[in-house]
Amino acid sequence: MSGTSLDGVDAAMLRSDGAVINAFGDSLYRAYSEEERAVLRAALGAWPGEDSVQAATETVEIAHAELLSRFKKAEIVGFHGQTVAHDPENGRTHQIGDGAVLAEFLGKPVVWDFRSADVALGGQGAPLAPFFHYACARYLGLERPVAFLNLGGVGNITFVDPRVDLPEAEGALLAFDTGPANAPMNDLVQRRLGQAYDQDGVLGLAGKVDASVIDAFLQAPYFFKMPPKSLDRDDFSELADQVADLTDEDAVATLGACASAGVARAMEHAPSEPERVFVTGGGRKNPYLMTRLNDDLAAEIVDIDETGLDGDMLEAQAFAYLAVRVARGLPTSCPSTTGVRAAVGGGAVSRPEGRV
Repeated sequence: MSGTSLDGVDAAMLRSDGAVINAFGDSLYRAYSEEERAVLRAALGAWPGEDSVQAATETVEIAHAELLSRFKKAEIVGFHGQTVAHDPENGRTHQIGDGAVLAEFLGKPVVWDFRSADVALGGQGAPLAPFFHYACARYLGLERPVAFLNLGGVGNITFVDPRVDLPEAEGALLAFDTGPANAPMNDLVQRRLGQAYDQDGVLGLAGKVDASVIDAFLQAPYFFKMPPKSLDRDDFSELADQVADLTDEDAVATLGACASAGVARAMEHAPSEPERVFVTGGGRKNPYLMTRLNDDLAAEIVDIDETGLDGDMLEAQAFAYLAVRVARGLPTSCPSTTGVRAAVGGGAVSRPEGRV
């Protein structure tokens, strides 16, 4: 998995039949260099055929090939690719990276292009982790409704009722994007200070929130749409202008408060009040963001690591799990997760030449 924060590639092993998680295995991380990150940033917002796409595609394929070649025991690989543009309202989404290239390099089947089928059937194409979140709730033996909140470049939430028998069944899942999360903060810190992110939430904790920015942010049409719904990484790019005159500390504090406010607004759509919100993704390591969530939400906020799961690798594990589901013809999204018209198994399977 290479997410919208553009920090690097996560890879993780798990054993599954596509329904139950049997065991978790090794995981590794490969950071993008500053040069690689610049190439990827240049392709953000680009569609197939545009000038920046080829170089970014090669960067993504090389990085993934280097990392995945270290997983000798993998039987099948789930390759998400790098999302550079996402426009489901117009029936299109763009993840760069060719799974067929990786299949030849690795000598094993690769499942990829997870989002296109969902978008083609009227879905948002995101988020795709909810079916995995359901499996995680079952793996943990949970018996009450909970939420999984992923804070990557964009935030997304999954409400899970593990008492329902199948993830695609009515009442099992509701999922959607909550709003921007780390991306606006990361971009600002990169632009102003040349740093990848706000280490340890130092800037946010030292800053003061501009309430007028939060008020304007929550008036965006997105927050008045019913879920499922999804966002592109740069859908709230106007936030950069709205905090342009603030100090570094106040700007980061305000952007983090926006992220938390989006989550608080998302909780209004919860089918039933979740007992706990399990926070995953890089945002859970930001003490400022976690403080904001504790202040803004009524539910208990829990770092997913406290359950024994690996919050750094959950997204990568999700696409390993989804790869098995695709290979076995099981659905990977449904109306309550992406708004697709019917449960659908997205993804293409590429096999090395000459192998069945």
